[in-house]
Amino acid sequence: MEWIFWLALVAFFLIVEAFTPYLVSIWVAGGALVALVLSLFNIDLWVQIVAFIVVSIALIIVTRPFARRVLKVKENHTNADRNIGETATVTVSIDNTLGQGMVNLGGQIWTARSDDGEEISQGEMVTVQRIEGVKLIVAKK
Repeated sequence: MEWIFWLALVAFFLIVEAFTPYLVSIWVAGGALVALVLSLFNIDLWVQIVAFIVVSIALIIVTRPFARRVLKVKENHTNADRNIGETATVTVSIDNTLGQGMVNLGGQIWTARSDDGEEISQGEMVTVQRIEGVKLIVAKK
């Protein structure tokens, strides 16, 4: 009669897996499937439970790193990424120690910080190195 429990457990974990975007319960479903097969051969319940635990853990250890590599989630890039490498004009002097600085990039005003910590005067041209949050990290051109 344990086979009903194991079958229900396999079904539950597969349903959970179907409704999640990442692999979260497929390994435990595999462990429950092995326990289900053992129950069909009338193997003792304690052996079924041990097999369920051991197979679930083994599947996680062996296949999860591979699955993470294959199913790697891609980064979502924003349109702001296209600004990297572009030239901007400093509108407010950039001084990292005072936490001030602004640049005009394509008609938009951005908060800016110096990449190397060097002060950059108003009116100078800079190149966008990267974006950190809502700040442009820039270097003198």
